[in-house]
Amino acid sequence: MSFSKELKQELSKMNNLAKKDQVTQELVGYLISSNTSIENKNVRYATENEYNINRFSKLLNNMNTDFKIEMEGKTFVIKFNLKNFDILKIKDNNIYIKEENMSEELNRALIRGVFMGAGSINNPTNKYHLEIAFSNKENENYILQLIEKLGIKFKILKSSKKHSIYIKDGEEIAKFLALIGANSSVLKFEDIRVQKEMSGKVNRLVNCKSANLNKTLNASVEQINAINKLKANKKFNKLDDNLKEIANLRLKNPDMPLSELGKLLAIPVGKSGVNYRLKKLIELANDN
Repeated sequence: MSFSKELKQELSKMNNLAKKDQVTQELVGYLISSNTSIENKNVRYATENEYNINRFSKLLNNMNTDFKIEMEGKTFVIKFNLKNFDILKIKDNNIYIKEENMSEELNRALIRGVFMGAGSINNPTNKYHLEIAFSNKENENYILQLIEKLGIKFKILKSSKKHSIYIKDGEEIAKFLALIGANSSVLKFEDIRVQKEMSGKVNRLVNCKSANLNKTLNASVEQINAINKLKANKKFNKLDDNLKEIANLRLKNPDMPLSELGKLLAIPVGKSGVNYRLKKLIELANDN
């Protein structure tokens, strides 16, 4: 099962149906999502996710609202009438939130409902992306401001075809999942995030070491070429003993770091001392 489906499954089983005010706001969230359409107060909600439709039907049952569920191919469709609902504004076949000051718990229920209604999340092992789609711009702005007041930073998706807000930051996604009450999914998400970040650090370390090794090998090739050139030009035997000693050590140890080469000298020197002598060999080899 995908991470997104496991998340929806967890949320669909939340045991808060006895709290009528929360049920009401969660239902409002569904109704302002992009998967809901309305005509003459007749509502149609469509989804391919069985956990979405299961939760929606529980909310309607709790509100004593008659509904019917149909299948259209692989899509679940739930239909009912809003004639007894006074919790929404309806204008030109659009549903809007009646703005009012609510407790944080009710705001969480509203946000949870709209995420269940038309929210999605990518598999966090691949990339971080959580998105919520709305029926219209007004509802998008209302929920965006509400979420920001609760301390989570969403961005608006710039598109002429749909109204959506999204997050691509792992920490912000974890905060959002906690906000809507998906506690088990938060733990799983954070576990994946830690493993992903650790893997990234290991890869960066390996890449760094590889880069350093390549740098050492490239420098060594240049040094060995210079030494061989000095020998070919009969200049090697004219070198002082210090240069001859480091030259012979480099030929015998082509991939050894400078600091280790310095320890092998009769009179050990540090990395800078070895570097100076090898650079001197290169200069002499290039000196016509």
